[in-house]
This record gives sequence, structure tokens and C-alpha cells, in this order.
Amino acid sequence: MKITKVEPILAGHRYLFIKLHTDSGLVGWGECGAWGYQQPTAQVLCQMGKLIEGLDPMRTEFIWNALTRNMHFRGSITQAAISGIDIALWDLKGKILGVPCHELLGGKTRDKIRIYVNARDENSQELASAAKSLTDSGFNAIRFSIGHPKNPDGRCGEAFSALVNRVSGTMEAVRSAVGWDTDISVECHRGLRPAEAIELGRAIEHLRPHFYEDPIPDNPEAMRTVIDQCRVPVATGERFINPQEFDTLITTTSVRYIRPDMCVAGGLTAGRKIAAQAEARGIYLIPHNPLGPISTAACLQLDAAIPNFEIQEYPMANGVCRLDREMKTPFHVENGYISVPDGPGLGVELIDDIDKVFPFKGMCGGINLHEDGSIVDR
Repeated sequence: MKITKVEPILAGHRYLFIKLHTDSGLVGWGECGAWGYQQPTAQVLCQMGKLIEGLDPMRTEFIWNALTRNMHFRGSITQAAISGIDIALWDLKGKILGVPCHELLGGKTRDKIRIYVNARDENSQELASAAKSLTDSGFNAIRFSIGHPKNPDGRCGEAFSALVNRVSGTMEAVRSAVGWDTDISVECHRGLRPAEAIELGRAIEHLRPHFYEDPIPDNPEAMRTVIDQCRVPVATGERFINPQEFDTLITTTSVRYIRPDMCVAGGLTAGRKIAAQAEARGIYLIPHNPLGPISTAACLQLDAAIPNFEIQEYPMANGVCRLDREMKTPFHVENGYISVPDGPGLGVELIDDIDKVFPFKGMCGGINLHEDGSIVDR
């Protein structure tokens, strides 16, 4: 069997899927994760297609090494393209052999995957009410974002103490609403300075957050200081693009949880390598997953096979999941868990003509400023 074509498919607000064609008629599906740069990544996919067309798709490790070690330049767009191709190869391999990817990764270590979902609203009391509604629906792991309030001029003018008091007050409200049988995680989206991150971590410690996500930008030395000086468990790494970055994080800091993104860190091939690195040091995985059905399925296949899985990000906000409209058969979600897909390959199918049903719009972010006109980290 030979690879005949790598087809990029742009869809929705920020999806870039890959349809990997073979001369047998079988296809594999992948997804790329550099979501602000979908169109450039699609161009990279076309270039990489020239390199792998004619190769045997069963040689997943060889192709992964060829693309990661032979390319002259590196970066998130390149790695997103490699990730999508790799996921498609694993999907295809599972279909050829008639087994789910988790069987190829060593078999199940669990039957279902615990997930956390997002609570969102404009103020702390409304957000707490949204979180309570989710727990009443059977979820026992909730995440909320600290947010970045803007003044009438569109700038982020929040003072140090105001930020710490606002977010700790939100955490108090959510904890009060959902009780102590629910895990709560706090998403900072790299929006804090180290001093703010340390003080906020100390302020919410007594409320026992499950994890403190990306408190500061990806600065290894500063991150080590934050991890050492606030005792809440830090989770980070969603923007890392290869196993080497994760190795530096887990060997030079006391990070508790790492967040590889299957669609940007190198696909399932990289995911199993990263999981093994972390397992040796007692570090657990919380895979990053803000994208679509293929990304989610790839995460679930890895989650099922590794012993050091913690919990899975699931793109649902206030009880609404966009994935349900994008798949022929939605994931089976019950009481805060997803059943592991057992179909061949990734075990999922996109709806027909997803790019026509959900035309590509693109989502490129924006520039955020502090009150004084300086850049806000995101």
C-alpha cells in the first residue's frame, strides 16, 4: 500500500483536517493544531505531501522521524502539519489492521476517560451558577478561565491586588457552589506575570484547585520559580512542539501535570514518547484539546493506553458541545466520562462534506494591551 495524496480540509472557525489517501482506497484522518495559522499550515501539508507520497503508510515511526529530523526549519506550523499527518497515519494503520489505535499503543489501561468541561459567564456568581448546573448534570471536574477584563478603551487595566482578589473571589464562589466533591481547575492562559501568578496561587491554595493551568508564558526559568513558590499543582506545556521541550520541563522543574497537544506536539507518535518520559518521573498527562473531533479522538486513544493519564480536556462550555454536530456518531458521555471509541483507527467519522456544512472562517486572535499600551501575554 502506498500514500497517494495528503489533502488539507479547512472547516469551521479554526479546523484544519487532513485526509490521507492511499492506492487501496482506504483513507486516514488527522487534525492540525496551530489554530491561528490554519492556512499556512495547509500549505506546509502540501509541501510535506510531496515528501511522503509513495511511502508505505504502515511505517509510522519512519515517517515521523523523516519529517521531524530531515526538515531544515522547525516551529509550531511545521509541527502542526507533522502532527496531523502522524494522526492520520495511525488512523489508517488501525483501519488496515481492523483495530482501534489504543490496541496498537499497548491496549487499554482503562475503559472510560474522565473529562473536565468549561464553566463560563460574565461575573463570579453567574459563573458559579453555570458550574453548579454542570455538576448537577453529572460532571465532577470543572474549569474556569480567569479572564482579562477590559476598560471602555479596550485595554486591560486591572491592578495587581484587584486581579488577585477578583480571581480568588471567583474560585471561592465556584467552590461554594459545587462543593468539595468536584474538582476545579483554573485556566490563566499565560496572562499573569510571575509575581501575580505566585500570589494568586497562594491565595487559592486553601480552595484546593485540581490544577493551575499555564499561569505565565512559556519561560522555563520563570515557570520553575512559580512552581517552586506556590504550592498549587501547575499544569503546562500546551504550546510545546516536541518531546524535547517536555523533557526539559519535567527534568528541570517540579511540574505536576503536563499538557501535550496531539495536534501540535507531533501526533500520537510524540504523545506516547512524551507519556513514557513523564511516567518515569511520576508526572501525569492532561492532554490539551481545544479543537475538533479528530483531535479529541486522538487524545482519547492515547488516554486509554497510558497508565499516567490524569484527566481530559473536552470542548464543552456550559453544557454545549460543538463536536456533536460535526460527527456522524457523537462520543458517548455519561457522568463525567467518555467511553473509549473501539472502532478501527481513531474510531470516529466526521460528517460528510464538513467543510461545506461548516465553511472555514478562520480565527486569528488579536493584540491585547495593558492600560499603559504595553502587550498583554496570551
